[in-house]
Amino acid sequence: MRHAPLKTIAALSIAAAFGGSAATAIREGLDAPAKAEPPAAAAVPAMATLPAAVDGQMLPSLAPMLQRVTPAVVSVHTKQRVRIRNPFADDPMFRRLFPQVPQERINQSLGSGVVVDAAKGLVLTNHHVIEGADEVSVTLSDGRTFPATFVGSDPDTDVALMKIQADNLVALPVANSDQLRVGDFVVAVGNPFGFSQTVTSGIVSAVGRSGLPGMGYQNFIQTDASINPGNSGGALVNLRGELVGINTATFNPQGSRAGDIGIGFAIPTNLAGNVMRQLADTGEVRRGSLGMETQTVDDKLAQGLGLDAARGTGVSPV
Repeated sequence: MRHAPLKTIAALSIAAAFGGSAATAIREGLDAPAKAEPPAAAAVPAMATLPAAVDGQMLPSLAPMLQRVTPAVVSVHTKQRVRIRNPFADDPMFRRLFPQVPQERINQSLGSGVVVDAAKGLVLTNHHVIEGADEVSVTLSDGRTFPATFVGSDPDTDVALMKIQADNLVALPVANSDQLRVGDFVVAVGNPFGFSQTVTSGIVSAVGRSGLPGMGYQNFIQTDASINPGNSGGALVNLRGELVGINTATFNPQGSRAGDIGIGFAIPTNLAGNVMRQLADTGEVRRGSLGMETQTVDDKLAQGLGLDAARGTGVSPV
């Protein structure tokens, strides 16, 4: 019993020593900055790269197809001389005092085009691209530039045909646009905002689209491939590199300069090809017409015709 106090004192001394050591270790741990353990070298690769193949299958790429397509897509440059209406231009005194006052200015614009016949040098574009131009030139993807000769154009379908004299041209094969289906992948190639040889991709959003304000005959391919100012007259191709449409318009409630919102339109090649053949043969498009006009039968017209209900359409000669 005499040794009990000594054992108790010894136990308390050991506990106090252990507690002090533990507290010192914790305090040193808190004072030391945290250090992250470096990961094992084999756990993370030095550079993240896409594999060339997955399960033995090569990853898809549009590059091989575009190597055949882009040489056939051209830049179209136009110049138009516009006379300046100066109220003093007819005054001899004014002309003597200011002989250097310009009497005209040059308007320039840029669009796109597609070589559709390499042997004949035929280039298809939009009517609004070359409308009113005094000079038109075509720049190929290899940098060569040639003056273009106007063959003909059709404002109703917004199709125009030009001709250039050049060697080693590449033309696009033309597909049957009637076989396009909603959901088919398509690629637009052109020169938006002056950036040459720009490629965008998307799908066919709709076919036979109409109802665009300010347009003529409408049977458009709608696509979400980006089409911007400068793309007009460029190529819309399928994944085989065949021409399925001529890019012609984009829709944006705030105007074309506001940017692309994924609603673009192209003229189907079946329509553009028919117009092109007429332009190549005669320089103009001739269409048949019927000497009649139609009118929806409303209540007033139904009453005048003695009908029991307002339905159908009235047809009358003109």
